[in-house]
Amino acid sequence: MSNSPAHGSPGPVVVGTDGSEPARRAVLFALQEAQRRGVALRAVSAYGSGHAGQSGLERTAWPRTSGDVPSHLHDIVARGVMDSVEGLRQQVGEPFVEVEVHCDRGRPAQVLLAASQDASLLVVGTLPQPPAGGAPIAGVWGRLALGSTSTEVVHHAHLPVVVVPPEPHAASACIGAHEPAPEERPCSTAPSRT
Repeated sequence: MSNSPAHGSPGPVVVGTDGSEPARRAVLFALQEAQRRGVALRAVSAYGSGHAGQSGLERTAWPRTSGDVPSHLHDIVARGVMDSVEGLRQQVGEPFVEVEVHCDRGRPAQVLLAASQDASLLVVGTLPQPPAGGAPIAGVWGRLALGSTSTEVVHHAHLPVVVVPPEPHAASACIGAHEPAPEERPCSTAPSRT
C-alpha cells in the first residue's frame, strides 16, 4: 500500500469541509499538517447528494425549494470552500500552503475517498461528543456520534485518516489504515486554546 503518488513525491493532505464548525477545525488542522509536511492542501466538499442533510455551504447556495440541483451550485460551493480555507490559511500564516479546491456531486464520504487517491493523509471533522462525565457512546450510537461520513471514511480509506475532535480541549484521535514509518506518522496534537 502506498500513500504517495506514483512519481514518488508526497501527496497532498486532503480535508473534508462543509462549512460547519467541526469542518473548520479539520481544515485548520489539515493546513497546519500540510505546512509541516511541505505539501499542498486539497479541500473537498460534496453537494447535491440527495441525502437528508445538507452542508452549511450547500444550504446557503441551495435551499432545496425544488428537487433539481442548480447548475451553478458547484461554483457557489467551490467559492465558499475557497473563502473559508483562505481565511484559515491567513490565520496559520507563512509559509503559505498551496490550496486546491475539489467539489463534486455525491455522498460526502464517497467524494472524499475518490479525491484522496493520491493523498498522503485524509482529515475529517466529527460531531460533538457527550458532555464531560457523560457515559461513553459505543456500538451503533457511537458511530452515529462520530458521524456517518467520518465513520465511512475511516472504514474505507486506503491511507491514514485523522478525525479532528470538535472541541479544543478534547483529546486528539488518529485512526489509520496502516502503520506508517515513524517519519510518516500523521498525528500531531490539535491546537489547544486553554
